Amino acid sequence: MRESELAVIGDAELVEELSMLTTQTARMRSRMADIMAELERRRCARPAQHAASARR
Repeated sequence: MRESELAVIGDAELVEELSMLTTQTARMRSRMADIMAELERRRCARPAQHAASARR
């Protein structure tokens, strides 16, 4: 959205859109944290899985 497009939108609409984007950003950050934690969990579990396979 260009600055000229923003100029024709009322304050209430701008605040509403900003609120929506803030909420989306928070959800995205939360999801990213979940994914990073899962990747870390898998990375830490990998050596244990490898060692268990080697024992067979």
